[in-house]
Formats: sequence, C-alpha cells, structure tokens
Amino acid sequence: MTTRPIVDPDELADIDLNDPKLHAEAELGEVWRHLRAEQPFYWHTERGSRPGFWVISRYKDALAVYQDKAHFTTQGGNALATLLTGGDSASGTMLAVTDGVRHTQIRNILMKAFSPQILIEIRQSLRRTVDRLIAAAVKSDDCDFARDVSGNVPLGAICDLLNVPQADRSYLLSLTAHAWSSDYADAPPEDNWTAKNEILLYFTDLARTRRGNDQGDVVSLLANSLVDGQHLSEAELMANCYGLMIGGDETGRHAITGGMLALIENPAQWLALKRGEVNLEKAAEEVLRWTVPSLHGGRTATGDVVVSGQQLIRAGDIVSVWISSANRDEDIFADPDRFDLNRSPNKHLTFAHGSHFCLGHYLARMEVEAVLDALRRMAAEIEQAGQEKWIYSSILHGMSSLPVTLTPDYKGLP
Repeated sequence: MTTRPIVDPDELADIDLNDPKLHAEAELGEVWRHLRAEQPFYWHTERGSRPGFWVISRYKDALAVYQDKAHFTTQGGNALATLLTGGDSASGTMLAVTDGVRHTQIRNILMKAFSPQILIEIRQSLRRTVDRLIAAAVKSDDCDFARDVSGNVPLGAICDLLNVPQADRSYLLSLTAHAWSSDYADAPPEDNWTAKNEILLYFTDLARTRRGNDQGDVVSLLANSLVDGQHLSEAELMANCYGLMIGGDETGRHAITGGMLALIENPAQWLALKRGEVNLEKAAEEVLRWTVPSLHGGRTATGDVVVSGQQLIRAGDIVSVWISSANRDEDIFADPDRFDLNRSPNKHLTFAHGSHFCLGHYLARMEVEAVLDALRRMAAEIEQAGQEKWIYSSILHGMSSLPVTLTPDYKGLP
C-alpha cells in the first residue's frame, strides 16, 4: 500500500481542490472532517484565471443541493473541470448536463433500455464474464487487478447495453480510460480531449447504422425514438451514447479496483465475505460508498440561496458537492471511516440523488456484486503484490494499477 501524505486543514487556503495531483497523491480526510464541522459552506477562492466556487461537504447540504431544482442547474456542466473553464459543450444535449423538459424526455427514452428482461440478460452475461476473469486472475502469477479484471468487467456490461460490436470494445476501453483522467501527473490536457472526441465520433457513426431498426439497445433507441414527432439531433445522439459509455464504465471500474484494495487492507472483512457472513447486496453498497468513484458533482446557482438565515450563494455561483466527504459524514454513517460490508442503512450519494440520479447504478451494482461473489468462491487468499497507482483527475477517484496475488480456492474454481 502506498502511504500518501495527509493534508493538514491549516493548509486549506493554499490547496486547489480542482488539482488532479492533489487527489492522486494526498489524503484529504482531515480536510473534509474540518469542513463538515467548521465550514460546511466553504468558498474556494479563484486560482489564476479560474473563478472561485462553493465547496459543500456535509451530507444534508449535498442532498439539499441535489433536490433543489429551483436554484441549481447542471446546464453549465456537472464537474469543476468544465464549470471552471467556460461550461460543458454538451450542455442541453447530454442527459447529465441537461435540465427541464428535455432532460425528462431523454431520460424517458434511456430508461427503456433498462427493462427487467434486458437487465436479466446483462446480469447473466456479466456473471459469465466475471467468473472467467476471476478464474484467470487466481491462476495468474502476474495479475494487475485494475487492468486484468476491473478494466474488463464494466466494459462488457455497458457495451452489451449499447450493443457495441465485440471487435470495437478494447478500442473503446482505451479511450474511456483517458477521457476524464490520466495515468500521469504531467499528461497534457489534449489527451483527454482527443479521447472524448474519438468516442463521440465513434458513436456518431454507430448511430447512423442503427437508423430504422427496432432493436432494444440504447443506440437504436436513441436513433429511432421520436420526441414531439422529431428524432433526436445528431449532437444528442452522440452525447448521450458518450455519457452512458463513460458513466457506465468509470463507476464500476474504479469501484471494483477500490473494493479489492479495501478487502486487502481490511482482512477481517475479507474473511467475513469469504465465510459467507455478509449479504452481497449490502457488501456492494459499502464498496460503492467507500470507494467514491466520482469525487464531486457540480452545479450552477440559478438564484440566490439563503443558508442559516443569511444570503450566501448568489445566482451564477459555481457549487461543488463533494461526495467524497458526504459519504463519510459522521452525522449520517455510524463509524464512517470503518469499511463494513454489512453496513445498514447505507444511503450513500455515490450515484448522486434526485432527477440526476445516475442511470448507470443498475450496472455498477451488478458488477461489484458479481466480482465479490466470484472472489469469495474462487480465491482462498488475497494480497497486494506491488504499489497501487492512482489516476490523476479532479472528478474521478480510482487506480490505474493494483498488482495482486490471489491464492486459488480449488473448490470454487470452474
């Protein structure tokens, strides 16, 4: 395990919460505890040409922002990386950064792809994929869990939902892994934009081939559905395919890798899982709470907001809701810094809340649960075999590498 320096709350005025290096190379737990207790609405001052923004750290305040559609919007973007640089170019076309009537219309189309029958088929395919990957991992002498397992599990599920051809899936994985994060601190921002544009172009071409069919995959639904008698625009088509691809891949991938590290660092919880002493659904929820694949959610204030009797947030202000802090709020979660696979209740904010509750939650929950189930059946022991490597991102939280050694449990191997 890599020991990362703990940031002292006294240094708060000097740190930049939009700096990917900060999240990859430091621990912010003490900062979040301080903010929740002393400055739950903290004004993060401007840095260079980038404007300042509000930092929301408590669970109840995060929930209030997510629920308050009258005063907060995603139209300008839902992440600091875009909000601080002029806004999201997909605003008004992609579900995640669209509000109002159009948001409801697009969401209703996408929800058709998550029918019970489709989810049953994806779950069955997912379990076969996970069993194959974990079986290979426990037999390997050189397993990088992030690369060999986590990187392949969500890809299959989201590509099944989108009906992406098998031959294209590895190519898309290489792009999604770098659309919102980098493996190195000095990676040029152009790498992110190139990856994003390649994904958008890919789905533009794929959507054209799906025009006129009656298949139930997401791309076909978006390409053929009518809203007020009109097809979705090409921009809406490619933006929403992109949004599902990124959201469906990143959350599951980073939760699975982070969950493995948490099991290694908490051997008593691994033993409880191995012995069948934990409920798999509860265990998956704790992994999702603990790992926080998305560090924050961004909003723009559309009107003045009164907090504790005082006008605090003004129209036009950028607001960041820090899930990484809210998921460890001691007022909501008993002993929040303890990894507890049987935790209940566990109403974490990993998938946000309200009208922008992440559609990818169906897949992420199935993915984490399938991996936990396969691990407890096929692995007798787990241990870390080398230092993990954290990704560089101000929005995503995860690892690009986690070397492990898995001792086979021959009773559970296929």
